[in-house]
Amino acid sequence: MLVVLFASCGSLDQKAQVGIKGNWTISNVSYPGSDYIKVTSFDVADSKCFVGSSWNFISNNNKGTMTLTNSSCPAFSSPIVWTVTKEGTFNLKITEGEKAKRVTQGYILQIRNQTESSFQLVDNVTVGGKTVEVTYQFSKI
Repeated sequence: MLVVLFASCGSLDQKAQVGIKGNWTISNVSYPGSDYIKVTSFDVADSKCFVGSSWNFISNNNKGTMTLTNSSCPAFSSPIVWTVTKEGTFNLKITEGEKAKRVTQGYILQIRNQTESSFQLVDNVTVGGKTVEVTYQFSKI
């Protein structure tokens, strides 16, 4: 789901942001009908290509990187800019080397079940006229 820009700094959840600082991998991507339906994630690749991907989150400047590592999928790596709001919204921009302020569209997901070693990002996508939740399970490396 494409969305314009980020929330203001006053509404950021600093504790949640610091909690996801570090290196992570997506251990699973799930959604209803995933055995039969393909979903393109973040306008990059098939959602299953994100399993095993590497993510780095830097909490003091809200930057990082994401890299697809699945050898049967297209190679992709990009800097990212991200925030977590007090409402549990995870805002993500994939900048692909552009300055973040020049990237006007991004993604709004929900952050759920955050622990020291895992968390989930949930995206609502439309598939066949119905909205389904795509859940990305992150595990700390």
